[in-house]
Amino acid sequence: MNVWIAIALTAVGCYLAKLLGLLVPAGVLERPLTRRLAALLPVALLAALTAQQTFGDGRGLTLDARGAGLAAAALALALRAPFLVVVGTAVVVTALVRALAPALW
Repeated sequence: MNVWIAIALTAVGCYLAKLLGLLVPAGVLERPLTRRLAALLPVALLAALTAQQTFGDGRGLTLDARGAGLAAAALALALRAPFLVVVGTAVVVTALVRALAPALW
């Protein structure tokens, strides 16, 4: 399949998905269940993306320095640290584990 055909089909698909969202009746969008799902969906998608990027390598499950960085970030979040501190903690812990990993094995 030509790359440009794939790009065009993707663009048309995105447009149709957007159009479908506009065609949904207002009554459906105002239901409590729909509002609750709309509020939770971005969080679930972000969590899934984070898990896939942290523990996946394209072929299977991987546990490496990224997991340690994520655990450190979760701990910083639990301690109610500011966002930049959470990100900085994750970066520093990941870098330390990567630097020390050859010495540990």
